[in-house]
Amino acid sequence: MDSNIFDASQQSENEDDNLYVVALSFRQLREQRNYMSSDVFKKFTNKDGKFKETLTKDVQGLLSIYEAAHLRVHGEEILEQALSFTLTNLESMGPKFSNSSLKAQVSEALSQPIYTNLPRLGAKKYLCMYENKESHNDLLLKFAKLDFNIVQKLHQRELGDLTRWWKDLVEQFPYARHRLVDCHFYTVEIYFEPQYSRAREMMSKVLTIYTVIDDTYDAYATYDELVPFTDAIDRCGCDISAIGSVPPSLKPTYQALADLYTQIEEKFIKEGKLDRLYYAKYEMKKVARAYFKEAEWLNVGYIPKCDEYMKNANITTTCLMIATASLVFMEESIAKETFEWMINEPLILRASSTINRLKGDCIGHNLEQQRKHIASFIECYMKEFGGSKQDAYAEAQKKITNAWKNMNTDFLCSTHDKVLTFVLELVINIARLAYIFKENDFASAQSEFKDKITLLFVEPVNV
Repeated sequence: MDSNIFDASQQSENEDDNLYVVALSFRQLREQRNYMSSDVFKKFTNKDGKFKETLTKDVQGLLSIYEAAHLRVHGEEILEQALSFTLTNLESMGPKFSNSSLKAQVSEALSQPIYTNLPRLGAKKYLCMYENKESHNDLLLKFAKLDFNIVQKLHQRELGDLTRWWKDLVEQFPYARHRLVDCHFYTVEIYFEPQYSRAREMMSKVLTIYTVIDDTYDAYATYDELVPFTDAIDRCGCDISAIGSVPPSLKPTYQALADLYTQIEEKFIKEGKLDRLYYAKYEMKKVARAYFKEAEWLNVGYIPKCDEYMKNANITTTCLMIATASLVFMEESIAKETFEWMINEPLILRASSTINRLKGDCIGHNLEQQRKHIASFIECYMKEFGGSKQDAYAEAQKKITNAWKNMNTDFLCSTHDKVLTFVLELVINIARLAYIFKENDFASAQSEFKDKITLLFVEPVNV
């Protein structure tokens, strides 16, 4: 796909002046990594550079440019204005709509823009909205519903197999959160397609074990126990031969991690892909070292400066590890250069981690303080700059907005011509996982997450 697609649309004067068409073309081209200048929206502004008030009568056009504005990069002032203009007008219009279908569209867009929406959940929501459109295609809708339900059945079978695996392990970790279903939810939203079933199995198991390890560092082991435990992971890459140096209380955790990677290693040896596993282990070691850094800070009561905190926190989000391991576990032929690019922490991946960390710190701030007693970005900012909690939240949101622009810039960057688009989309999906929770209240967010799990795994689409 190239910019000629949009050039072709410009041949029609009507389409050239149609805000809905222009904004939709802009969004779709950028989603395919084709740069289109935001100057195409200048025709919809007055001489003073502000958007024409007559546009407020075009609800579909407002919705379209609102969605397009989320793909903005740095310096695109017209898209900043577009976002503010459409947000203000759509929010004021919402309660007045008599058309229930249009009202639902606006409400969903304001709640969760398409670009930040999780792919699988977003698809299910869209099916319901599309069905309520008078112009919908019955046959297309039926096929889409059947496709969703068939793939959902596959995800359910995967979850059943994972549950049987976890049942044999869970009693060894009474102190840890039981997050198997949550972990599979994350994995499905990273890549839901049927051909990635084996990759999802491996990734969900790794995430589940690393949830236990996270809790081991945060709430179970003492600092003195964590020193040899971290050393065993970092020095030996979870090789079972190092278990002798691990404290007795942490041997089950180390054993589970070692066993899992041994099983994965055996599969990769048969397939002649053992060299890939190096990259997954490389990121795994980084996470262990970053967890230990937090334990060191906690041990001495140290609250780091914001930059120091974020440098380490971008690793403890596990986004770097998840992105790399997700790629490693795929059965596609992937060049070594892609894995090297990944572990060198490109801008798009660092931005994805930043979004996850700061969203998590804002939403789970109070709970994390009770559970871990370590500083989040909120405390670090308040201590370093003497600001209020509200100031810290505002700064976090500013950084999140900036991170999305960084990610969009890197996604479009021509230097990534050798990086396959699905790899970059995988990283963006990881950023979207930060939007599972919306409220600044962890208890409400947990309830909301349960509803999303039900939508994804339990309730089929009515055909």
